[in-house]
Amino acid sequence: MKVYFCGSIRGGRDDVFVYRKIVEKLQSYGTVLTEHVSSTELSDRGEDAAAAGDRAIHDRDVDWLRQSDVVVAEVTQPSLGVGYELGRAVDMKKKIFCLFRPSSGRRLSAMIRGADDGELFVVRDYSEDEVENVLEEFFSNLKRT
Repeated sequence: MKVYFCGSIRGGRDDVFVYRKIVEKLQSYGTVLTEHVSSTELSDRGEDAAAAGDRAIHDRDVDWLRQSDVVVAEVTQPSLGVGYELGRAVDMKKKIFCLFRPSSGRRLSAMIRGADDGELFVVRDYSEDEVENVLEEFFSNLKRT
């Protein structure tokens, strides 16, 4: 299974340690195409856009999105890029699982929360200590469908 993981990069890296925990668990289900999102080496300046350029990063990521079997997004840290990726994933009819931590004090965008249809687009509130169990539940249900 190919998993596309979405997390904030240029929108802020406050949750990178949560991303790392999520990606490590996701790797038990298959290949995480966007493993770099969880790297502590990556700052809010993003990848070295001077080397590849923003267009190359965009095209590579959209290609990975097309290849993916499922999309998992940590949506607690607001991010234009994550919102864009989710919109593209909806258009591609991908199975999407969004994770949000209410303990952050933030409110999730109505465009994300309101997209939850319980099937192709699922939003789940969670706490950091239960993230592995939440992912386990999602992927075991995914295998049954």
